Amino acid sequence: MPHSVFAQPASPPRIAKITVDQYHSMIKAGILREGAPIELLDGLLVYKDRSTRGENPMSIGEPHSVVVELVHQVGQPLASFGCHMRTQNPISLAPHNEPEPDGAIVRGMQRDYLRHLPGPGDVYCVFEVADSSLLYDRTTKLQLYAQFSIPQYVILNLIDMQAEVYEQPMAAERRYAKKTIVKAGETLALLAGPSGPLKIPAAQVLP
Repeated sequence: MPHSVFAQPASPPRIAKITVDQYHSMIKAGILREGAPIELLDGLLVYKDRSTRGENPMSIGEPHSVVVELVHQVGQPLASFGCHMRTQNPISLAPHNEPEPDGAIVRGMQRDYLRHLPGPGDVYCVFEVADSSLLYDRTTKLQLYAQFSIPQYVILNLIDMQAEVYEQPMAAERRYAKKTIVKAGETLALLAGPSGPLKIPAAQVLP
């Protein structure tokens, strides 16, 4: 009687993670194009999804572009709070992460970062503009920002036309303890350092 042969479950493959320094070296060497829609997350090169749901994931949806510009305009009064807004620029969450959030409220002024990127201790708030990327922003991105104790994470949800505000990071559990939904007719309170918050109409950053 023939013996049955059962395949043994394969162990997950070992993945060689890229460090932030290696990522920068790849850009300097021309392996990665400067400004390519790629960010470093957990040591992996990940394409940024800025598309409208149902469209080419490599495209940039017009609502996404408009909201990023609206977020940029929020930065105008931030100098009086001792901080500034960065839009679609990287922050360093070393050794294996260099995300490029759609917006970030960062301590100090722009010239403070001529020779280095803002780190976790420099960032008060990050924004992600979410359409087709909504699930990813609610999971992978949220876990990353919570792990590095970013005080406030705001998802500008273009599907439900609302801001999702996550606060009180629990780094060990990679989650936020507090979630608030802010609709267009309500006020959005953004962390802007010890002098904050900066209160704006939520409609100011929704299309």
